[in-house]
Amino acid sequence: MDTVNVLGTEFITGSMDALVAEMDERLSQKQQTFVVTANPEIMMYAEKDKAYAEILNKADYITPDGIGIVIGSKILKRPIQERLAGYDLVHQLFTLAVDKGYSVYFLGAKPDVIERASAYAQQLYPRLNIVGYHHGFFDLNDPSIMADIKSKSPDIILVGLGFPRQEQWIDKYRRQMTKGLFIGVGGSFDVLAGEVKRAPLVWRKANLEWLYRLINQPSRWRRMLVLPVYLIKAYKAR
Repeated sequence: MDTVNVLGTEFITGSMDALVAEMDERLSQKQQTFVVTANPEIMMYAEKDKAYAEILNKADYITPDGIGIVIGSKILKRPIQERLAGYDLVHQLFTLAVDKGYSVYFLGAKPDVIERASAYAQQLYPRLNIVGYHHGFFDLNDPSIMADIKSKSPDIILVGLGFPRQEQWIDKYRRQMTKGLFIGVGGSFDVLAGEVKRAPLVWRKANLEWLYRLINQPSRWRRMLVLPVYLIKAYKAR
C-alpha cells in the first residue's frame, strides 16, 4: 500500500478493503506481519521515547487509527485517504479469518473481560476459530505467554495491552514464530466485551468518536490534550 509521511512517520493510505486484502495475501503466504494502529497520543509518546520509536519503525504497517493523524496529514497537504479505526479492523480480520479459515488468539484486558470478549466474538462469528486467549496482567518478561501462543500456532494474534506495552511485547516475542499477524488493538477487547461503549455511528461518521469517549470517560481529558499539541506540530512543519 502507498504511504504518507506525517511528521516523520510513514502511515499507510488507502481503503480498509485494500489493507485487509494485503493482510490476507501475507497470511496466505505465512509471512509474519507487525501492525501498529496509531493515534496522536502514540506518536507523541514515541517522540519522547526513542526506544519505542524504534519499535514502531519496525512495523510493516502503521495505520491512521486516530482522526488526528488524518487531520495532521491534511494540514501538511499530504492527505491520508481515510481513518482506519482499529476496532473496525479487528472485525474485518474476524470476517477474513472466518472466510479463509485463519485462527485467532486474544491477548489482553482483565481476566473476566477477555473471557467475555472471546465469548462475544464467538457468538458474532460462530465459525471463528479462536484457539486461545489470555488476560493482560502479566510481566512482559514472562515467557509462558508466548509459549502458549506458539503451542497453538495462531495465524492472527490480537494484542490489547495498551501502548507502549503491546508494541513492546510484540517486538520482544514475535520472532519466536515464523508466521503470524501481530497487531496492537488497544482497548478493543473492552469494547467487544461491552465494558466500554463505542460511539454511535453518527458520531463516528462526524469524526467525533474522540469527543464521545471523552464525555463518557471524563478521566481521559489529560490524554486528549495531546491532540492539539500534535496538530500544532503539523502546522509548524508545513
